[in-house]
Amino acid sequence: MSERIQKLLAAAGLGSRRGIEAWLAAGRLKVNGQVARLGDKASATDRFELDGRPLQLSVTPEIQSGSPAMLLYHKPVGEVTTRSDPQGRPTVFDRLPPPPSGRWVVVGRLDVNTSGLLLFTNDGALAHHLMHPSNEVERRYLVRVRGTPAPDLPARLQRGLQLEDGLARFDRVEPSGRSEGHAWYQVSLREGRNREVRRLFEAAGYEVSRLKRLAYGEWVLPDDLPPGQSRLANPPAR
Repeated sequence: MSERIQKLLAAAGLGSRRGIEAWLAAGRLKVNGQVARLGDKASATDRFELDGRPLQLSVTPEIQSGSPAMLLYHKPVGEVTTRSDPQGRPTVFDRLPPPPSGRWVVVGRLDVNTSGLLLFTNDGALAHHLMHPSNEVERRYLVRVRGTPAPDLPARLQRGLQLEDGLARFDRVEPSGRSEGHAWYQVSLREGRNREVRRLFEAAGYEVSRLKRLAYGEWVLPDDLPPGQSRLANPPAR
């Protein structure tokens, strides 16, 4: 089934409709080797290139007509956030139920040593919206660090520290108790740079020994959802 190109690529999570329309207006996008224009239609089986580089659609034709769905997954430590892994490690897709239509698109990533809430949707445009930095969707984490941090650590982390990719800071840092040789914090931030939570604590001089995502936007990890299990949730009103 053919769709307008901007709708098709947005559903695949490759950009916003407005951004894809800008690609079309600038003549940057080709479909089956031909420059595409605003108003052109295509299908998920066509071949797309942006500035000469192939675009891979993470969408099947059914997703255009299927109902949107949101899935909450409790990722355990040891799983990678990819569809397949060259090292043979388990992936977060291995235990997911089939979507009502299309295929699951992961919202953001968690590294192999991080557990907690991971979102999936069969709506690529929604996934792109939730991940785009301009939308500032809040992520909340539970962090365990080694040692006995100084009392001023929360204030330092909220003021911001310089990382190799620029200044970074938490919106909130709340002490959450102590266990033997460790301190616990709940932190929140509104961007998704690679390993940002771990790197912020490391920049302050402390090693993160456990990291768990508790919430992503309006979705919270249910207390009764075991690691490795998933649950359907309501997508946001749009």
